[in-house]
Amino acid sequence: MPKLTLSFISAFNERVEPLMDGAVQPEGLELIPTYSHPAETFWRQLKFQEFEVAEMSMSSYLIARSRGSDMIALPVFPSRRLFHAEVLIHLDSGVKEPGNLIGKRIGVAEYQQTAALWTRGILEHDFGVSQYKVDWYMERTEELSHGGVTGFTPPPGISFHRIPPDKSLASMLVDHELDAAAVAGPWSRAANVLDRSARIPGAGGDWSKVKPLFPDRIAEGARFFKQHGFVPVNHAYIIRGDVHRKHPWVAFNLYSGFVKAKALALEKLAERIPSALFFGREYLAMTREIFGDDPFPYGLKANRPMLETLIDYSHEQGLTPKKMKVEELFAESTLHL
Repeated sequence: MPKLTLSFISAFNERVEPLMDGAVQPEGLELIPTYSHPAETFWRQLKFQEFEVAEMSMSSYLIARSRGSDMIALPVFPSRRLFHAEVLIHLDSGVKEPGNLIGKRIGVAEYQQTAALWTRGILEHDFGVSQYKVDWYMERTEELSHGGVTGFTPPPGISFHRIPPDKSLASMLVDHELDAAAVAGPWSRAANVLDRSARIPGAGGDWSKVKPLFPDRIAEGARFFKQHGFVPVNHAYIIRGDVHRKHPWVAFNLYSGFVKAKALALEKLAERIPSALFFGREYLAMTREIFGDDPFPYGLKANRPMLETLIDYSHEQGLTPKKMKVEELFAESTLHL
């Protein structure tokens, strides 16, 4: 029997790479991969449903599903970060600790994105910074935002502003037009500005006045994991609804392929540490000591508390009209995993 050919779009990720380069082949499937930046991937998929299998923002997925979008997720979460620990502050803001952010101006790349969802939820629940007592600034333009596709409007009671197109999170932070901003992550255009400015003396303003909200990110990561038991998830993978209805077996076979790909990546992790990271093995050992051998667990059993927290945050922050049930978000054949 010939294999079913499916279009597959994703960013580079070592846990998914074996599926994209053919080292792992899901049973009965031939994946035709397209590499794409996540911001572009999500916009294209949400707007045009171009691909049969796609990487997807968890926050945008919750919003899209709550509004009837025809797709179903796999409990595969290869992208996780400690988003709140990536926030930077301006020293003149008077912010010495997270609780001082009340009444301040905070910038995010996009209000509805998963990184911002986690950051708001953790600041509120772990540090007492109410989302209603902060002025929020969003960088991404309406035309290219995921919210522009899903119909995002600022939740009632939120102080919401858009950053002008001739400015960025980075420029406004360094000029102290923002008190804090999530510019340390790899997917904001502001992160590129920050990276360049850090290397070019005098470029982009006085970066000496911009510091991390959490000076010791490793300590904060260890605290968060000890308290909550997970590293916040960013993305999952979805199957387009028409494909899932016609070929329901695809979900389980794809999931199994993702599991095999991750196992292969973990097996080769130590040997893939770049040679320029002289203390790479020591950092790997420290990561395992804090987060365990696999900080990227798949399946619902290992991720239910994290998913329920994410669902709670989404509803609490006014992004979804009701609390979705975990079971209605994932393919039926994967619910027991």
